[in-house]
This record gives sequence, structure tokens and C-alpha cells, in this order.
Amino acid sequence: MDFGRSAEEHSFRDEVRTWMHQHLTDEFAVLKGRGGPGDEHAFIAERMAWERELASGGWTCVGWPTEHGGRGLPLHLEVIFHEEYARAGGPGRAGLIGEGLLGPTLIHFGSPEQQQRFLPGIVDGTEYWCQGYSEPNAGSDLANVSTKARLEGDQWVIDGQKVWTSLAQWSDWCFVVARTEADSTRHHGLSYLLVPMDAAGVETRPIRQITGTAEFNEVFFDGARTDADLVVGQPGEGWKVAMGTLAFERGALTLGQQAAFEREFADIVADAKRTGRWDDPALRQQLAALSVRLRIMRWNSVRSLGVSDSGELMPEAMIHKLYWASLHRDMGEAAMSALGPEATLTPYGRADNSHDGDEMAAPHRLFFFTRSDTLYGGSNQIQRNVIGERALGLPREPRPAAK
Repeated sequence: MDFGRSAEEHSFRDEVRTWMHQHLTDEFAVLKGRGGPGDEHAFIAERMAWERELASGGWTCVGWPTEHGGRGLPLHLEVIFHEEYARAGGPGRAGLIGEGLLGPTLIHFGSPEQQQRFLPGIVDGTEYWCQGYSEPNAGSDLANVSTKARLEGDQWVIDGQKVWTSLAQWSDWCFVVARTEADSTRHHGLSYLLVPMDAAGVETRPIRQITGTAEFNEVFFDGARTDADLVVGQPGEGWKVAMGTLAFERGALTLGQQAAFEREFADIVADAKRTGRWDDPALRQQLAALSVRLRIMRWNSVRSLGVSDSGELMPEAMIHKLYWASLHRDMGEAAMSALGPEATLTPYGRADNSHDGDEMAAPHRLFFFTRSDTLYGGSNQIQRNVIGERALGLPREPRPAAK
């Protein structure tokens, strides 16, 4: 599959570029290149306003079916939108989790009532979501979830803890994987619940990280309640729904991600030329290898797009997280090499070129944040297990005998 060769595709690229050029100006100009990985804390209110601006132009949820408020774009045009958005410096999407994860999940697995209730707020950029998957003892091993929920009358009552919950402090809702069948284990007996973040018994505690920011959090549920009909799919089918969500996570957005990496790579090259490090043949070889890997990332993304009818990740897509996480980590290291001695200086930006004078400068933010790329969303080790067991059909990794 290739993109951009037909007259239709050229015309659509021009449409996206023109709109971005006209609208990513004035009060939104400061958002260019901000709000991406490691920078999600930046300009929250402004990025929420940007979501509404995108919605006014019909640029949210572009791949959703028209009956659910989207444009119904075919995959090749959806990919072009995400690429051109990244190339224009479009900010990290405040509504990404709702648009990219929860929305497609509801379209695929949700009831008509759930779709009518929640999809319009995502399309309009007025309602924001976070993801309640990981726990202190259930990170990459999601099936080890211990958060519990019990049905009392017409409500679920939830007790437990989630961790690494990105943007929870700014979200209206959370989709929570909880154990709803007593004495169930592993992927059995889980349910996928939609929980209001302002409910009594929900507490959010930000986690400060090495970048100095705290865009993800611990979330505690202490008798928190949500309506009985806010379970996606049937009770006990949460594992299937959760895996569907993960499949949507690795869809068309991956090519927009690759375009954003290209922009970061260009900044690394510019720094190398500015500092004189470009004259180092070892660094030039390192950058050449990264350039090749970025091209490979694009073509791997193109050939692995899509999910099966059941919502499961296609086997070809299972390599993507492992590949880009390692690539992005190595880009962070190259960013430091490009700075040379400057890499050892204070990593904080100046007040005249950042939202906050105490913010970390972009190259250092890239380096520090990409340490986590090979951990979150399934560590590299877990990704290799997934590839071996689910894509290649190899025997499961031996597990310690229960005591």
C-alpha cells in the first residue's frame, strides 16, 4: 500500500496542509510541536480548545463512520491526514485516548445507547478519556488485574488501584478493566467498565517522573460507582474488549507517529550541524542508521494496518511496538550525541522559548522520556513473548509453579 500518488490523495493532502496552515496560527501558534510524548502536560487548556477547533473543521475522528460523527475516510486518506497533521507541527491530541481508543472500541463492541451517549462528546472535543488498565502488579501482564467490581442494584461498585494512567487529572471518564467474577483468574471474569472521574471514591495522584512533569497518575477506586449499563460488551467479556482496544491503538495513528519521529530526527540533525558534531563520522553513521530505521518503520506500519473482524491485533502489527520503542530510545541517545558537551548542561529551557521557564529543553526531554518507551504499553520483553506466542504459535513461556 502506498499513499499520495493519486489525484485524490494529492488533493486531500493539499486540503489538510491548507487548513493546518490557516488554523495553527494566532492563539494556536504556540502549540506547534508541543504536547507529544513526554510533553503531554503542556498547554492543556489550549490543546482542549484546539480539539474544538479541529472539530469545527471536521478534523476529529476522521476515520469513524459518518453515522457516528466521523468523516468515514478510507484508510489511505486517514493515514494521509495523520501524516500531514504531524508534519504541520500539530500538537499532541488532548482527545487522543477518546478518539483513538475508546471511540473505536464503542463502535465495535458498545451498545447503541453507549454510542449515542459518549461518541458525540469525543467528536466535538468536549469530553476526555483516560485508560484504566495497568496496576502495580498488572503492568505488561494485564491479565493479572486485581481491581474488583461488584454489582449492587443498578450500579457497579469498584475497589482497586490503577497506575500509569495518562491524563487522568484532566479526564472526564476512564475505561476500567476490573474483575467482576469472584475467584476468577487471569483473563477470565474481567469486565470493561466506563467510570466517571468525578465520582465519589475516585482519587487521582500524579506521578512525577524524570522529566520533572507528571502527566500520568495513580488512580484509586474506593467504593466508586458507575451505572450498571456502562459495561462494554457482556460482563466477563472484558478481556476480549480490552484486546480490541489495544488493536485500535496500533492502527492508522502509527503513520502519524512515524511522521512525528521524522520531525524529531530533523531537529537532531539540525543540532548536530549547529554544534559541529556533524563532522564526526561515527555520529553521521549513527544518524544514517536511524534514517533507514525510520523508513522501515513507515513500511512496516503500512503493511500491518488493520484489525481482524474480532477486533484482535493482526499478526503483522505485533512487531510495531517493539520496533518503534527501540528506535525512539536510540533517537533520544542520538539527540544527546548531537549536542556534544551541551548535553551535560542544565536541561531546562529559557523562559522566552517555552511555556514555563522551568520546562526541560526538547532534546533532553526526548532523551529522558524515551527511556520509558521500551516499558510502557508492554515492555520489550513482553512484546517478544506476544510475538512468539500469538503471532508465531510458539509454546508459552514457562511460569513458576503456584505455591
